[in-house]
Order: sequence, then C-alpha cells, then structure tokens
Amino acid sequence: MAAIKGGDDFSPFPVKEQLPGVDFCLTSSPPLHEAIGLGFQHFLVMLGTTVMIANILVPQMGGGPEEKAKVIQTLLFVSGLNTLCQTMVGCRTSVVIGGSYAFIIPAIAIIFSEKNFKSISAFGVDVEVQDNNKSTTRGNYVRINVSGDSWCLGVVADCYELAKCVEVGLPALIILVFISQYFAQLLKPVQAIGRRHAIIITVGLAWAFAAVLTVAGAFKHSSPKTQFYCRTDRSGLFSAAPWIRFPYPFQWGRPILNIGDGIAMTAAAFVALVESTGTFIAAARFGSATPIPPSVFGRGVGWLICPLDCVDICSISAASAGLGFLQFCNLNSFRTKFILGYSLFMGLSVSQYFNEFLLVTGLTPVHTHLLAFNSMLQVIFSSPATVAGMIALFLDLTLHRRHPSTRIDSGRHWWKRFRLFDADTRSNEFYSLPWGLNKYFPSL
Repeated sequence: MAAIKGGDDFSPFPVKEQLPGVDFCLTSSPPLHEAIGLGFQHFLVMLGTTVMIANILVPQMGGGPEEKAKVIQTLLFVSGLNTLCQTMVGCRTSVVIGGSYAFIIPAIAIIFSEKNFKSISAFGVDVEVQDNNKSTTRGNYVRINVSGDSWCLGVVADCYELAKCVEVGLPALIILVFISQYFAQLLKPVQAIGRRHAIIITVGLAWAFAAVLTVAGAFKHSSPKTQFYCRTDRSGLFSAAPWIRFPYPFQWGRPILNIGDGIAMTAAAFVALVESTGTFIAAARFGSATPIPPSVFGRGVGWLICPLDCVDICSISAASAGLGFLQFCNLNSFRTKFILGYSLFMGLSVSQYFNEFLLVTGLTPVHTHLLAFNSMLQVIFSSPATVAGMIALFLDLTLHRRHPSTRIDSGRHWWKRFRLFDADTRSNEFYSLPWGLNKYFPSL
C-alpha cells in the first residue's frame, strides 16, 4: 500500500465505546477537597433553575420573599435526597437532580383553575374569585387575568426574562467561555482548575461585578424589571430565609386530587423522563462509562419521585454527547440522514411554534375547554427533545424496517451488546448496586 504524501491519515476515526481523556470516570473519585468544590459547583448549576421556579410559581399563589425562600429550601432539600438516591442505588451516574421546568405549565394551570380558586388559601393568604374571571390577591393587590389559556403567557414570558440582565449576563457568559476554554490553555499550571472550576470562578466574578454596579448606582434609573434582575439587593430572599429549617410532608396543607390535573402532571413527568434519560446517557458518556443498560435506566427512573429532573449537564453538553453516538451509525445511509435531519428539524420547529404561539396569543395551539388537556399537549410539544425523540422512534420503527442493511446502518447491532446487564462485564463495574444489593435486586 502506497504511503500518503504529507503523512496525513485519511482513514475514519476509530469508534470509541468509552470516551477517552476523562479526568475522573464513574469508578474513580477526586480528592476530598476537590470533590467538595465540584459538588458546590453542581449546586450552583441547579440553583438558578430552583430560584426561577420559585419566582414563577410563588407570586401566583400570593407568596412573598419568605414563601419563596421556603419553596427554594424545600426544592433543594428534596433535590439532595433524590441525588443521593440516584447516585447510590439509581443509575449511579454523576448527576444532580433538580427542579424541572416541564412541571411549571401544569402547576400554573392548577393554581389558576377556577375550581381551586374558590377554595385556595395559598401560604396563608386568602384568594378570592371575582365575577369577571379575574383574581385579586389580598395583601398585595395584584390582579391576574386567568381568562381562557392566558395563564400560560406569564410562564413563557418569565422564561424569556432569563436574558434580561445583559449588563451582567453577557460578561458572565464571556468569562465562562474564556476561563474554561482559553485560560486553561494559556496557563498550563492552572489548566485543571480552569477546566473543572470555571463555573465557581465565573459566578463569583459575576456576582461581585453585579454588586459593584448596584452600589455604584448603575441601575438607579433603569426600569423596575431591569433592577429586579440585575441588582443584588432586590430579591429579599437572604433576609427572609430562616437559618435552619427542615421541610416536612404536607407543610402547605393536604393535597387535592383531581383526574384532569393528574393527567397534565403525568405528561410533565413523561417529558422530564425523556429529558432525564438523555442526561443519564450524557453523564455516562462523559464519565467514560459504557452505555447504560435498559434495566439500569428503569432503576434510575424509579427514584425520580417528585417533579424533578437531571440538571447537572447543560443542554449543549447533553446534545454533544448524543451526537457523539452517531459514530455507531452509517452516516452515508440516506435512511439515517433522513431520520436524523427530519427529527431534529421537527423537534426544534414544533416546540418553537408551540412556545411562540403561546407567547404571542396567550393561548395554546390546541385550546379546548379542557384546561388539563391543553396543558398536557403544551408540555409535550414544547419540549424539543420529546418531539424529536418521538418522531425519530416512529421513523426508525416504520421506515425500511426489514431492509437487510437497516440493522447495521442504524447501529442496532452495536446497542444490542448493552441491552442486557450481563452482556458486557463492564456494566457490573459501573452500574452494580453497592453493599451486595445486586444479589437481592439483580439487574436484567
């Protein structure tokens, strides 16, 4: 075989079942002092979602800073319990469980449903219903229009407010990219610190920058909305939060069961399940582990016992891990190209349509008289991962299914190796239960 001029190798990159170049895999742990820092960094990643959920839901029920602080504390406490269960006896991947946005729409629907307005007393603040289908919250005199599906408009608008503080958010984003990608390469002695602790450094610098701008009066003449998102002295959470508090079941009263609301919450749980599954896969990949067997997935899903989701890996990282698995497919196959391109396009387009329709009109695209049914469809079809996954699954099961090359082109022959727990010896290394529990709870 003749040598290639220039020494370039034009052969395809070799397939990697486990991701190389990982500092700590699932079976190895960092030193204690570094583990504490990385754990706190995970806490910072999921803190933003937790605070945003409280900011969206609590004011709609008549709560103030004190009630927000209690909701945040409860979410953090339950997230810690779920994370401990997940890492010990669940999927055993390095994930942090946190609140999921998928549950916000059905939660708002429950809050604003007429049957609950007639008897609700949220956080000890009475709420009454007026004849014109508006509610008045006693104490702060906030009027909320809940006619039709307009309750959804506030949810989408609040989600868009995440980027409202450009003065602090844009510098923080630039600092994060610089520290994690460039700073680590410029200064070799601190390369590991820059790559592993970029979020802690960025949050510290961004918070200090926002505090300086607040003290200097940079936001004094800004709009109230900008001041709320940019100033460091407007939330009132620190002064309102108790120093020590242990959440307990039914702390806000007994639950009210309703079939329609339960269906909407089930749809949200399905979306959280799909998104969590993608995060589990990404966490295993970035942890240099083999793909997770389906039985281990079932074990991990069983510990998602409340409206929570995996939040330790951002969407960009999870998507990049998913794209990495395309190495096991035949990308020269027109069937593979069509399924991949069509599902990605429809997943982004359909979810964007549902979100923009809701934002512009205040209604869901499917607006029937059944509010729970509207919420269910809105939750499912506003999730890009869920829509793309359902379309890809349908196409993969129906398109040229019996063609001789389909099994190889789709990579199904490769995934078959990890379908059963005992089919690969490395599964026991990464996903076996501790304390000899595999003997009593064997994985299939």
